[in-house]
Amino acid sequence: MRIVTRADFDGVVCAVLVYDAEEVDEPVEWVEPNDMQKGKVTIKEGDIVANLPYHPDCALWFDHHYTNQRGDDFKGAFKIAPSAAGVIFDYYGKNEGSVFNRDYTELVRQADKIDAADLSQEEVRHPESYPYILLSMTISSSSPQDEPYWNRLIDLLRKAEIDGVMADPEVRERCEAVIRRNQAYKGYLEDYTRMEGVVAVTDFRSFDEAPAGNRFLVYSLFPDAVVHVRIRYAGDASNKVIVNVGHSIFNRNCKVNVGMLLSRYGGGGHAGAGSCTLKREAAEPAIADIVGTLKKNEAITH
Repeated sequence: MRIVTRADFDGVVCAVLVYDAEEVDEPVEWVEPNDMQKGKVTIKEGDIVANLPYHPDCALWFDHHYTNQRGDDFKGAFKIAPSAAGVIFDYYGKNEGSVFNRDYTELVRQADKIDAADLSQEEVRHPESYPYILLSMTISSSSPQDEPYWNRLIDLLRKAEIDGVMADPEVRERCEAVIRRNQAYKGYLEDYTRMEGVVAVTDFRSFDEAPAGNRFLVYSLFPDAVVHVRIRYAGDASNKVIVNVGHSIFNRNCKVNVGMLLSRYGGGGHAGAGSCTLKREAAEPAIADIVGTLKKNEAITH
């Protein structure tokens, strides 16, 4: 039995909970949502899929993304919720009768808060003062070589409270690197972001490796934006372009369902955030269409 999930804080917490609730006997399989959508992931008998699109061969499925909801029967649980971890926590019993060996209430509350981007200006500008938020920034689904670290976090979060996790030498080193990276990222956002109406568009395609940093910071730097579009090449695969879109967490006036919009281009996500992967030759018209729709800022129904 394996856990199959994505490499973000919600995915890590999902794995923590499933490891505690089930007899998992294999390492986590870390995959990208787009690969699951396109049928590129092999799911084995007994696999538990979390925080990803549904796969018909899985034993259990847990998710919370708007574009992944289903009308047929499946084993597991789905609901529109702040995090997939919260869906799993409820499924296995968060109160009396819980199967968990530890109290994960605070960990799941933080996963809800971070995945739903329910953050204050202070938390966004100074994540180093908020351990769960800072820890979440050390996890990136764009770096498969970091799999040993993601697995280490699962083990740490199963055994220790947050102070103990943050005291781990590797965690501490990565958090220090995040703080330095966030400081540089502010400058990159200011230099490579343009406003198109109410849309902040950050285009990092001039970089071989796109700058990374605090994904919420743009909403503080560009307060007039109701939505942010981030464009970059998919790592070494410069024939693919990744487009991330997210509603501002401070100027909450975007009417466009992002997941529904990006599903037109093979992507998906939540009402307020999502992504899609485009072929390079088809990227420009698709990006223009995405930005144009967001500029209109009208609700879409299909």
